[in-house]
Amino acid sequence: MRAAVLHETGQEKLEVLDDVEAVGFGPGKVRLRIRATGLCHSDLSAMSGVLPQPAPFVPGHEGAGEVLDVGDGVTGLSAGDRVLVCWLPACGVCPSCRRGQTHLCLAGFMNAGTPNFKRPGGDVFGFAGTGTFAEEVVVDAACAVPVPDDVPFEIAALIGCGVTTGLGAAINTAQVEAGSSVAVIGCGGVGISAIQGARARGAAQIVAVDPVASRREAALRFGATEAVAPGELDDAKQRITGGEGFDYVFEVVGRSATARTAYDTTRRGGTLCVVGAGAMDDHLQLNMFELFFDEKRILPSMFGGGDVLRSYERAVALWRAGRIDLESMITHRVRLDGINDALDQMRTGESLRTCIEL
Repeated sequence: MRAAVLHETGQEKLEVLDDVEAVGFGPGKVRLRIRATGLCHSDLSAMSGVLPQPAPFVPGHEGAGEVLDVGDGVTGLSAGDRVLVCWLPACGVCPSCRRGQTHLCLAGFMNAGTPNFKRPGGDVFGFAGTGTFAEEVVVDAACAVPVPDDVPFEIAALIGCGVTTGLGAAINTAQVEAGSSVAVIGCGGVGISAIQGARARGAAQIVAVDPVASRREAALRFGATEAVAPGELDDAKQRITGGEGFDYVFEVVGRSATARTAYDTTRRGGTLCVVGAGAMDDHLQLNMFELFFDEKRILPSMFGGGDVLRSYERAVALWRAGRIDLESMITHRVRLDGINDALDQMRTGESLRTCIEL
């Protein structure tokens, strides 16, 4: 079958190969035919080494498709079912799951160290234990979440990661209050979803911050009340909050510099929500006095917080009701052969979300 492979961490291009085989099928597993997959910035971060991932590997974790076969012991799934890929399944028995923090379950991360594919030259891993830049993939049954028939594959794929992460940051983690002021730093697919989540929660002012003009324009279409370049954020803070700072600030870049800006832009007693996935050696510096005196809440948001399966259901419900716009988030569509062009478009900020159709 065909798949896009990164041979070594740090390479910028993927090679589309036709000699890749999905492996690992057996009890508790399902084999999926991927029909659509989104390109998420986390894929770029894994390719560059910002996020740890064994290589060679097939990127992609934001996918949807059909069940081809189910292994022994699998219940609730059968061949032909439409599913999205959950890259962070809950085991249900670990301490995090028992506490109700299923999004912090580490079972899915353990899958990243087991090869999902092989080639004549050896084993190939799948990003985050999945690897959806491939025509087929074998995953744990918990990674295959059924979706209703009226949800197109490309919409289901977006819900599988970026939309759930952004919506959940605003709804689950920060719990944005109606009438509040919000700033979102970084307006790719996840940032746009955070904007839509803040709007759904009733925020009065939502300021989108991004260096790319096309993304600022897009943010206005998705619910931002104002969109500014990073150098204009201080002025927006003065005009909108009287210099006090925003009630909620979402950092959706994953860098200490933007996190520091987000902290400084949050009002005393306000909430900084860290959504971007950053590098382990990129340190955020805060002094102990400001940490105590300003009493700002710093809330990391892993995969949108909350119960992932419930978050999927909520995203579908909001989409059906017209409360969020997911179709317009897909700005580019490519086949697998166009994957490297799609990577370049994400690096420059030209795309919000690219749908790769397989």
